[in-house]
Amino acid sequence: MADRFLPNEMPDYLPESSVEIDSASDRAKGSLEKLLHLPCKTLFERLKNDALDLKKTVVKETWGARGKRVTDYTLYTGTLGTAFLLFKAYQITKDKKDLLLSSEIIKACDSAASGSGRVTFICGQAGVYALGAVVAKHSGDDRLSGYFLTKFREIKLPKELPNELLYGRAGFLWASTFLNKNLGKDTVSSTEMRAVVDEIIKSGRKLAKGRCPLMYEWHGKKYWGAAHGLAGIMYILMDMELKPDEIEDVKGTLRYMVKNRFPSGNYPSSEGSETDRLVHWCHGAPGIALTLTKAAEVFSSKEFLQGAVDAGEVVWNRGLLKRVGLCHGISGNTYVFLSLYRMTGRVEYLYRAKAFASFLHDRAKTLISEGIMHGGDRPYSLFEGIGGMAYLFLDIAEPSAARFPAYEL
Repeated sequence: MADRFLPNEMPDYLPESSVEIDSASDRAKGSLEKLLHLPCKTLFERLKNDALDLKKTVVKETWGARGKRVTDYTLYTGTLGTAFLLFKAYQITKDKKDLLLSSEIIKACDSAASGSGRVTFICGQAGVYALGAVVAKHSGDDRLSGYFLTKFREIKLPKELPNELLYGRAGFLWASTFLNKNLGKDTVSSTEMRAVVDEIIKSGRKLAKGRCPLMYEWHGKKYWGAAHGLAGIMYILMDMELKPDEIEDVKGTLRYMVKNRFPSGNYPSSEGSETDRLVHWCHGAPGIALTLTKAAEVFSSKEFLQGAVDAGEVVWNRGLLKRVGLCHGISGNTYVFLSLYRMTGRVEYLYRAKAFASFLHDRAKTLISEGIMHGGDRPYSLFEGIGGMAYLFLDIAEPSAARFPAYEL
């Protein structure tokens, strides 16, 4: 179990101080603790500058070095993730060159996505069209925004579609809510979204068979996590207009998960699994913590907040993973503390987010070069590699507004 994460030897809490760190001492023993003492404003400015350098590397490796050709168009591991990172950089710095390059990359992804048949935000055409419409709107190009909206509305959901986030109905609904948030309510109509919700609820009740109110299957397993299972689907359903009985089904499903977690506080990756190993956004406590924080907010529930807090403790103790990315790395796990900080206002959670981000800033490059950490199978991608780390470093500049990309809205 311990081979998946590094021991967290950072103090549970350190007060801020005005200690200065020069470039030489940054690499010296004890530099991590000095970073933890820094005022958030000072540290976050440093992380932002680091992120902008990482962004240049990501663009070079995923776009320039490939001759501006797209082989993987997805947000998850492909070039759309670079466009998403550039859009985030534009939102932080207002540098229009980032916005223009994001638009250029999205156009190339549009061509590559043609005929793929995938319908979600993270791994499908819906992500290309939704992000394309929003970026075009920010660029003042209403014609292009309209083009992408038209293509989004032409998406047909296959009848035999799974319900999960990466490849299924929940992932299409997330793209719809992204459009409605960024372009205005009813950009995607509630009627269209309701039809998809109906299918998700119907499918979940049919498979549950009394174990819990809702249950889902992907590739033969009843997953619990954010990427393919209950946590991700419940998260999306909480953003929908639900009937009273459907709300109770969502609450009951979350209670079932909390009740049946491991004694350690972590969660099974799938129904019936007894393997307490994964502390990732995709499987385990981190993704479920984000969902429970959302439930605490939506339902004004102390019960779900306590569940999120408990899951957060697992992430603090076992979440310094030997990978850097969002899906199954330290970058993604950092968002648990940002979410808890946003919900509770407790500075301890901001400190923990700061600690994980500082660890990445101080140690990741060295640990990857030494073979102790894995840089990701797609090392420059948004969800597996340093693209996700760059996104986090930009996002944490405004911690109250930080959201796990393509999950929290």
